[in-house]
Amino acid sequence: MDLLQQLDFLHALAGMAVGLMVGFTGVGGGALMTPLLVLLFGVAPQTAVGTDLLYAATTKTAGSAVHGFRDTVDWRIVRRLASGSIPASLATLGVLSYVGQAGKSAQHEILLVLGVMLVLTAVAVAFQKQLIAFASHRSLVTPGRETMPTVLLGAVIGVAVSLSSVGAGAIGVTALLLLYPGLPVSRIVGTDIAHAVPLALVGGIGHWIIGGVDWTLLASLLAGSIPGVIAGSLLSSRAPDAWLRPALAMVLLISGAKLLG
Repeated sequence: MDLLQQLDFLHALAGMAVGLMVGFTGVGGGALMTPLLVLLFGVAPQTAVGTDLLYAATTKTAGSAVHGFRDTVDWRIVRRLASGSIPASLATLGVLSYVGQAGKSAQHEILLVLGVMLVLTAVAVAFQKQLIAFASHRSLVTPGRETMPTVLLGAVIGVAVSLSSVGAGAIGVTALLLLYPGLPVSRIVGTDIAHAVPLALVGGIGHWIIGGVDWTLLASLLAGSIPGVIAGSLLSSRAPDAWLRPALAMVLLISGAKLLG
């Protein structure tokens, strides 16, 4: 087996590991995959982000379809988020293209944003139950006036995801819980996944246009992650959540600190 075949096998194995974690916990796709590609495989940050965005768009399409079938998607909130995130993503990609061509300094900014987003995601994962309990008793905004804050949240997520591929998962769900405490958690999760699909697709295509996607790498990751997600979802009821989420949070925190250091 030559080096290329070994790398393809290892990429598929990494995809399966991340897929299992996503199936078990519902979070960790972009937050695990991008730092894994950068820190373990030495993939350039911009290529890792672009490849991961198309990876996320592909894998979350299935999840979005399931939530749509089960009527656990609030399309009104999806439209509000997208009206902020899509323009913000396009603007961010435009800046990335200019900065990258001007001096390749975009890689440093991507690593910085990625590190910060990983630390924030680690906090959101570690304290998700407490945050849900907090959100169930109070709202950040007056009921009926959530439109503009949701659009602004979408814009922030659009910038973060386009720069780091991280932000539309645990962080997005947490923010939506605080904005819409009256909605069931399953509906918040379904809405967040549905919004992540077009955002990841726009971001991934944008990175492809500016030269930030490795198609061979993408195929290898999907070859491992698709069976991994299916297996993880089927076994999720048996997964030891009491230690799995803290372990995931610790991995994200260490990865974020390493990227920031």
